[in-house]
Amino acid sequence: MLALTALSASMAENVLPAKAEAQMLARVHKILRQVPLIDGHNDVPWQYRKRSNDFSAIDLTADTSKLNPPMATDIRRLRAGCVGGQFWSVYISHSLSGPAAVKAVLEQIDVVHYMVARYPETFELASTAADVERIHHHGKIASLIGMEGGQAIDNSLAMLRMTYALGARYMTLTHVKNIDWADAAGEKPEHHGLTPFGEEIVREMNRLGMLVDLSHVSDDTMRCALKVSKAPIIFSHSSARVMCDHPRNVPDDILKLTAANGGIVMVAFVPGFIAETERRYSIGEKKEEDRLKEQFSDDAKKQEDGIIIWRQSHPEPHTAKLSDVADHIDHIRQVAGIDHIGLGSDFDGFSGGIAGLDDVSCYPALLAELLRRGYSTSDIKKVAGLNLLRVLRAAEAVSAQLKRGRSLIDR
Repeated sequence: MLALTALSASMAENVLPAKAEAQMLARVHKILRQVPLIDGHNDVPWQYRKRSNDFSAIDLTADTSKLNPPMATDIRRLRAGCVGGQFWSVYISHSLSGPAAVKAVLEQIDVVHYMVARYPETFELASTAADVERIHHHGKIASLIGMEGGQAIDNSLAMLRMTYALGARYMTLTHVKNIDWADAAGEKPEHHGLTPFGEEIVREMNRLGMLVDLSHVSDDTMRCALKVSKAPIIFSHSSARVMCDHPRNVPDDILKLTAANGGIVMVAFVPGFIAETERRYSIGEKKEEDRLKEQFSDDAKKQEDGIIIWRQSHPEPHTAKLSDVADHIDHIRQVAGIDHIGLGSDFDGFSGGIAGLDDVSCYPALLAELLRRGYSTSDIKKVAGLNLLRVLRAAEAVSAQLKRGRSLIDR
């Protein structure tokens, strides 16, 4: 009898947490029916480009985790993750410049337009905050375009305007290398922030209503852009530097400046941005990638094969957990406030993953963790999407004001 009683108690202990977890997730799902969950950065367009933009190579109605290499995004998992809005990144390699960079970014924008046309029952292109809300209300995923790397515009304000006309609603000022008018994170400074032309680009982005994205830029570039921009800025996929000392993350002083600006930090799920052990591993991985690029400068296949072999002999530590991402959110909340947090996974832009945040189906699990930590329903709505919608609306309002009082600048 005692043994049966003990067994019954053990079963009850297991059932109760499972029931509580189910109730927490049900609460999250209810919230995400009311407000759109908006992710700031997903690299599915790059996955198409890696496959020579062969649109038949990726079927988003199928299970893309079975592809080689596997992907974190497909329609079934987007639906399971309650995704209501997605900035699809139109990334181009930092090795491209001039007309080649322009061509590449236009091809990447074309991929997003293809996705929307190919899956009209799931995706719809969004240009404004009102579009996002309308599309989410109708049960589709609002698809926005985020341009990653200012080299894409080839030092041309006209090109900036045309990418906006084609749907780009943010531009990350740099990628991993310095460009002619801005310094990147981790690079030796050339400009110590923005050049005068870089400042003019920020002002023109404000006039257009294009969000200024400071993920990837140096600290000085962050500070300069925050000083120049009349509209709230974003970090589309960055985390808190105090929690993980990566130059891609945001230091506390800039978190405070971001709050004063009205901007938002969209926390990334990249292991090397979340956990120190993962960051140290990523440093070694980057050194090997650079070595392979130098050794096989004209053979991308050998570069890719070489890094696969290196990873096999240098297993990733896999120490980053969902709770670590929640810790980053907690820290940003403490320093900048609940109104300045969002989510920017960077899914399909990195290898590996975080335990519990493996793919686009996992956002509800993260939000449930925040509820367990005492975040209110209002807080969850803000982190999920309302903060980003506020920033979009503010950028639209600044644009309208500037267009009333400023003539078009040609350069």
